Amino acid sequence: MNEWMKSDPEREDEIFDALYPPGIRALSAQHWTPVSVARRAARFLAGKPETRVLDIGCGAGKFCVVGALTTRGHFTGIEQREHLVAAAAGVVASTNAPHVEIIHANIVEIEFSDFDAFYFYNPFAEHLSASDRIDSSIVLSKSAHRRYTEFVAIQLAATPPGTRVACYWTDFRGADLGFELLNPDPLDLLKFWVKQPHS
Repeated sequence: MNEWMKSDPEREDEIFDALYPPGIRALSAQHWTPVSVARRAARFLAGKPETRVLDIGCGAGKFCVVGALTTRGHFTGIEQREHLVAAAAGVVASTNAPHVEIIHANIVEIEFSDFDAFYFYNPFAEHLSASDRIDSSIVLSKSAHRRYTEFVAIQLAATPPGTRVACYWTDFRGADLGFELLNPDPLDLLKFWVKQPHS
């Protein structure tokens, strides 16, 4: 068993993040999903075995690895930064996480119809705020934020009833796309949505 899975809950992020190189590890508190949140989101998204989950803007792959190790789902992460993809692949290997694929690509190259459920942790925020910048390896712009946000909205609007979305620290207007919010508590930063049948 991986050490973080049997550790004190207060230290599970510290132990998990130690799997990454120091530079990647330093970004965790601001940019990578906490283990407890990843576990909870993954259990909601991958409620059935072999559910195909897409992590939009997966960064160093923390959510995908935790999800794969705590559910029977298949997790795919999409990330633009090649060095983060490499870091994620290293953690996938070191934890022997099953059913994980990390793809180096842009979100607009992905077919959402290949997936059953979707996770995102404010993936495009750095295009709007310098304080959210991970590094300078990609060009950031408000127009890119708008393009990516609109692409994701169009893709999610076309998903079938029953599609699940979990988002953390994200302003997701799911009701406009046919999704119902299951946990409206404003203090809960992790939101669960399910696509409703067309009326």
